[in-house]
Amino acid sequence: MNWIEAKVIFSGDNETMAAELIADIFQNLGIDGVVVDDPSLEPEEGWGSDALPRPSQPAVTGYLPADQRLEQRRHELENSLRGLAAQQGLKYSLKYQTVAEEDWAESWKAFFFPEQISKGLVVKPTWREYTPQPGQQVIEIDPGMAFGTGTHPTTALCVQLLERLVRPGHQVLDVGTGSGILLIAAAKLGATRLTGVDIDPVAVEIARQNLLRNRMGAKDFDLACGHLVEVVKGAYDIVVANILAEVILELLDPVTTMIKPGGWFICSGIIQAYRDKVARKMVERGFEITAIEEKGEWVALAGRLEAKK
Repeated sequence: MNWIEAKVIFSGDNETMAAELIADIFQNLGIDGVVVDDPSLEPEEGWGSDALPRPSQPAVTGYLPADQRLEQRRHELENSLRGLAAQQGLKYSLKYQTVAEEDWAESWKAFFFPEQISKGLVVKPTWREYTPQPGQQVIEIDPGMAFGTGTHPTTALCVQLLERLVRPGHQVLDVGTGSGILLIAAAKLGATRLTGVDIDPVAVEIARQNLLRNRMGAKDFDLACGHLVEVVKGAYDIVVANILAEVILELLDPVTTMIKPGGWFICSGIIQAYRDKVARKMVERGFEITAIEEKGEWVALAGRLEAKK
């Protein structure tokens, strides 16, 4: 299949929020994974010396399948961008380019290198070599067309919170599992029942491949395609969601019913402007906020569900 690369180059007063809102537009079109170009992002220590240079302009790029829905999606994208620009005072340009799937899958790999994302976990792309240091565990990942390489701050923040909270035998649900990286991290930290859900069937298949690649048996995890309450049952020790803030706010009601009393909800994909709004709703739903972690403009929260008296 061919894909249409839709690249939105923009400028404005709050470019981090703009990137979040543009990504939200792609999400509403059913496009889960986007590429965010952030010229201000400083490379982490140990970033590959042969990595490509930082982008010169902020941009968000989504990939639209070249199928029967393409023209309708393009129309909706263009209308939504015009509305956003009028509301936020953004200046933007939209560029389309046809990309063969195999070309896309190869070209972006130049950006992805092994990176330590928590005290004991290193994420490594399958096509790179890495020798782990004492005390390190390696997550082998090939995200394909799914979101989740581990190098984005929101993913790293979630992994760091999982590292604090996961205990041997814990049951973990990942909402919007993408490449499956958070489930793999949970397993390496001792979780034994792994469940992931995503609305994108491509992501579900990629997550399955990555879990198997990291020596998880097929009986060790369950993956489902669809919306949370429609395809997932049961109660979990930890639910993690690395998705957009607006989606987290919508999910909090059903998510609360899927967490054991005393269990945890970890959420990220949140920018500073939405932090307090998400935290307030978590408290309203019975969570005690135990951690708020920040990296640049990105925020992750952890809340413990209080037992009903």
